[in-house]
Amino acid sequence: MNMRKYKYMMLRRLTQISVLFLFFAGNAYSWNVLRGNLSSAKVLDAIPLSDPFAVMQSYSAGASLNADLLTGALIVLIFYAVIGGRIFCGWVCPVNMVTDLANKTRSLLKINGSSESRGIKRAVRYWVIALTLVISAILGVAAFEWISPIGAMHRGIIYGFGLGWTFVVIVFLFDLFAVRNGFCGHLCPLGGFYSIVGRYGFLRIGYNRDKCTLCMKCIDICPEEQVLHICLNTCFSKSQRIFPRISSLREFRMLVEL
Repeated sequence: MNMRKYKYMMLRRLTQISVLFLFFAGNAYSWNVLRGNLSSAKVLDAIPLSDPFAVMQSYSAGASLNADLLTGALIVLIFYAVIGGRIFCGWVCPVNMVTDLANKTRSLLKINGSSESRGIKRAVRYWVIALTLVISAILGVAAFEWISPIGAMHRGIIYGFGLGWTFVVIVFLFDLFAVRNGFCGHLCPLGGFYSIVGRYGFLRIGYNRDKCTLCMKCIDICPEEQVLHICLNTCFSKSQRIFPRISSLREFRMLVEL
């Protein structure tokens, strides 16, 4: 195994598992390092942490918000706004491990297909954000929290699984057979929310498009292949000059087998 290529993946897994273990230990062994869950927690029984998107849903549903909840949401909001919202998706969210497994299985089974073939754009998740808030207001409940595979998996690991595991399985099967990175990259409103919050965070993935020669070595050595979509449009434009028979971005994606 090329350890250099997988170093970030291993670091992400270590972080995700560590966060899960600290939450689990808070419930099982009464450790006070991190108690609660991803929606609402406390560090050392003193510092509140709250999911800002969950707070927005609760507010839309008409719930009263106490000072701890608002303070926790503000702390988390500022953290991801400064560091970058993608940190949550790739380094904290437990469902990321499920979708990565689905993508790996998809590659092993050579299952083709892409989001373009099913008309699902990345912007859909932003519409899901708005829809979630509207439904929360109509039903009087935090709508996404009721069906969230993120919350279901996280609470299941900490407190024990009930029917929540079905949502996790649905995400796995959706990413495996329907759309690559379908849930996280196209549908998840929480991921969409944090991508907006961290849009100008200082930890960002960048590349120099002027230096792209279409050598495709990035596919071989990049430790996080799922981020390569940021340069696909530029590569596609250049590829049309070199390979004129490639007429669509979909064909180019299939060519480089992302």
